[in-house]
Amino acid sequence: MTIKAMLEQRERDTLSPFAQLSAESRGRERPVGSDDMRTEFQRDRDRILHCKSFRRLKGKTQVFLSPQGDHYRTRLTHTLEVTQVARTLARSLRLNEDLAEAIAMGHDLGHTPFGHAGEAALDKLIEGGFEHREQSRRVVEVLERGGQGLNLTWEVRDGIEHHSGKVRPQTLEGCCVHLADRIAYINHDIDDAIRAGVLRESDLPRRAIKLLGKTHGERVGAMIASVIRHSEGRNEAAMDPEIWDALLELRAFMFERVYSRDWANDECRKTHHIVTELVGYYMEHPGQMPNEYVEIVYREGTQRGVCDYVACMTDAYAVKTYQKLFIPPFFDGTV
Repeated sequence: MTIKAMLEQRERDTLSPFAQLSAESRGRERPVGSDDMRTEFQRDRDRILHCKSFRRLKGKTQVFLSPQGDHYRTRLTHTLEVTQVARTLARSLRLNEDLAEAIAMGHDLGHTPFGHAGEAALDKLIEGGFEHREQSRRVVEVLERGGQGLNLTWEVRDGIEHHSGKVRPQTLEGCCVHLADRIAYINHDIDDAIRAGVLRESDLPRRAIKLLGKTHGERVGAMIASVIRHSEGRNEAAMDPEIWDALLELRAFMFERVYSRDWANDECRKTHHIVTELVGYYMEHPGQMPNEYVEIVYREGTQRGVCDYVACMTDAYAVKTYQKLFIPPFFDGTV
């Protein structure tokens, strides 16, 4: 018996009847060679880990643009926190950890530079709008590996596309990632806002803090425990209503005090300007993009190629490109 067969048998013997077994995946769009050591979802996780889009996450903003400090979250550290929470939920509910891990690692691959401010800017510029969850699926299906995509299983692609929005993933593992994303970003954004001096601990809503806990770790733990307590033995993944309401209260508070405040709006205006100028320039000069995006222009149109190129940029690369295109070089007087 191969290692893969042993792992698949272990899933059948130990996982919940509501779990997605790797041997029963709906499969991939294109057949792949056999692998005797890894299940299909483990292979997906590894494909995501080694792709270029995953490495670029380290240079993409979470909330604070170009933060002056080493301890603020980036899109990569956010992804790692979501992955940890999702695996904890899946393990505790006897779901497929490998599937949850693969979805979590890929859920933000299509995020823009400058966090949600960059996404909002692209959404206004692109006909039909822009959503990072849809772009993340496009990354793994089309953009990676020189236009071949990563050829992931259906379950992972479904979980990536539906990790946010009104439509829920078709697997409980994907639903765990949906919850883990919220658990992670609400709590680490509070942590970063306090570090930046935008918030104080005493500013947080008293009712929610009394219910969830005073520290970052207590709040994350309370939310995870709520999902496990409410979902164990059931064909759903959800929080207790009281804890969910507290999470929503914290989320509303963050929108009021952090995400939508004047300092954030100033950053958003800068972001919108950079993204708008980049999109406008490459719409007029698509041939100046890298060849892989020029090829998209030929296949799917200029707007699609420009959107893919700008969305893939890291914060630093977007700023550097803007400076190269629109800011004259400083003349130091030498010839």
